[in-house]
Amino acid sequence: MSISHPFYDEHGDKLREECGVFGVTRANDAAAVTALGLHALQHRGQEAVGITSFDGTQFTSRRGIGHVSDNFSTPEAIAELPGFMAAGHVRYSTTGSGGLRNVQPLYADLASGGFAIAHNGNISNASTLRSELVQKGAIFQSTSDTEVIIHLVATSRYPTLRDRLVDALRLVEGAYALIVMTPQGMIACRDPLGIRPLQMGRIGDAVTFASETVAFDVIGAEFERQVEPGEMIEVDLEGNVTSFRPFGEARPRPCIFEHVYFSRPDSIFDGRSVYEARKAIGAQLALENPCNVDLVVPVPDSGVPAAIGYAQASGIPFELGIIRSHYVGRTFIQPSDTARHSGVKRKHNANRGLVEGKRIVLIDDSIVRGTTSLKIVEMMREAGASEVHFRVASPPTAHSCYYGVDTPERSKLLAARMDVEPMREFIQADSLAFISIDGLYRAVGEEPRNGGCPQFCDACFTGDYPTSLTDLANKTVGDAQLSFPVKEDA
Repeated sequence: MSISHPFYDEHGDKLREECGVFGVTRANDAAAVTALGLHALQHRGQEAVGITSFDGTQFTSRRGIGHVSDNFSTPEAIAELPGFMAAGHVRYSTTGSGGLRNVQPLYADLASGGFAIAHNGNISNASTLRSELVQKGAIFQSTSDTEVIIHLVATSRYPTLRDRLVDALRLVEGAYALIVMTPQGMIACRDPLGIRPLQMGRIGDAVTFASETVAFDVIGAEFERQVEPGEMIEVDLEGNVTSFRPFGEARPRPCIFEHVYFSRPDSIFDGRSVYEARKAIGAQLALENPCNVDLVVPVPDSGVPAAIGYAQASGIPFELGIIRSHYVGRTFIQPSDTARHSGVKRKHNANRGLVEGKRIVLIDDSIVRGTTSLKIVEMMREAGASEVHFRVASPPTAHSCYYGVDTPERSKLLAARMDVEPMREFIQADSLAFISIDGLYRAVGEEPRNGGCPQFCDACFTGDYPTSLTDLANKTVGDAQLSFPVKEDA
């Protein structure tokens, strides 16, 4: 059966983190260290990469479309970025925001000197602030919400750059993990709720920051601690490290999807091994949603740790019933609809000799549009599985994210349009079940979701957004105002 569906996504059926950041100061060959760190963060953004370095006198930037290895794998490329301090960024582009002009770090010459910024997250009032700045005469060179921060810093009247950055960040809402470079040193900071992650490490005399601890493993650095929610850490040129809490105290709400999918399993997030957390999620899923089958089969690669936990808790054998090819690029040429719809078989292939005649339960981290789940269930049936059940290591994803995750419009999220039974019918599984939100909290070491004071940002599951969404509210009002006269005329 060929699949032609309005919710088909040729680029995959996963929520996508939009970026990862890395920075190091007081290091020999800082750009080379940064490139290596970005390799470890490549999973967080695979469409563009940039590095900016500083040698004590001059800032130098190099940016490119593609992977880190496409742009920073040669000695010549690294030699273009001299200096002891560097920051880097890997990103996905979103609709209308591709191209080199949006590749970070963004750089500007301010009155106080050079200013480079790498940002993971999303400013949910960026359009509103941008409009206000443009009305005052600001000229933007990109469509990135990160450039709003640069303009706010540039127009702040506070005397020091650090105070101007604090002044700027007081005006923004949403999520940010920032690495900033100035002629005076490096600043790392995280939004007051800590929605997006940021970690701190050391390698010799060098201080380094990264979205995930796995980057420290790769460069040989020692993980020191996370940058706390609302914390700003400044490292001057002599290596003095100063911590500030300019935004007061707030109850942290880190993104729970870091445990479920975004972070590499060999990272530490919120003080816990991501791999162990995912195994615990799988075990909780087995406790809540048992299944009478012969084999537990992960949807690779992201479903593997949860499937191990499910198998261990249930006593059902774990087997690799699906084999994934790691050599399929996301930009693979699609000469026809037939080839385009065969994408799942380029990435995944059934292990026919194993699953034929067996009752299997597939374990995946999430269902977004549902199209990939449908194709994988179909593939298992074609390989001879007698029953195909589906278990999901997260609650139904029914709401869009506005904090730095590239999610489809809510109308394209399967769980926003359907209850579980219609979803089961859509993906053609014999049964379908999700972990509960309380079960997910238990699995990652927290008490069940605590009413109005949840411990994580889980808005993609619950619709409980932890900050104001000014741009969305303005758009909703604007759309209503625009549509009202049309309805009247009709």
